[in-house]
Amino acid sequence: MDDALPAPLECPEARVLDAWVDYNGHMNMAYYNVIFDQALDHAYDRLGIGEAYVAATGCSHFTLEAHVTYLREVVLGDPLRVTWQLLDVDSKRLHFFEHMYHASEGYLAATSEQISMHVDLSARRSAPFPEELQARFARVLAAHATLPRPAQAGHVIGIPRKV
Repeated sequence: MDDALPAPLECPEARVLDAWVDYNGHMNMAYYNVIFDQALDHAYDRLGIGEAYVAATGCSHFTLEAHVTYLREVVLGDPLRVTWQLLDVDSKRLHFFEHMYHASEGYLAATSEQISMHVDLSARRSAPFPEELQARFARVLAAHATLPRPAQAGHVIGIPRKV
């Protein structure tokens, strides 16, 4: 398994599909989550906790919370690049952050901050990660700790009030 995940991890490029464009002429908000989820599948595979892990162990990961920030619109055919960064980890949870960039123009289009829970699928309950994975995550976290904390991390939703 690759313990030395790049900081940040680059995920495969995506492209805005015709079916994803809404009546406003840009990618509908639901499909940002599709792209972030596809990037997460790549990150989980690289961490050794993807589809093969689920099949072998009967354990998986459920999203507990997700916060998407939409910064600039993307339109039909736009190429998208997603990076993945581990922010924190404990014995059962991963806290991570994804940045979605327009791949050719370079601007930040959206971000996703998430917490996922390790789950024993037979019990449908949370379960600790195996010790080997906890050690791997600690090494990844140390490498990713060298990255700046994303500006959108930890944002609380609400309408700011002027004082």
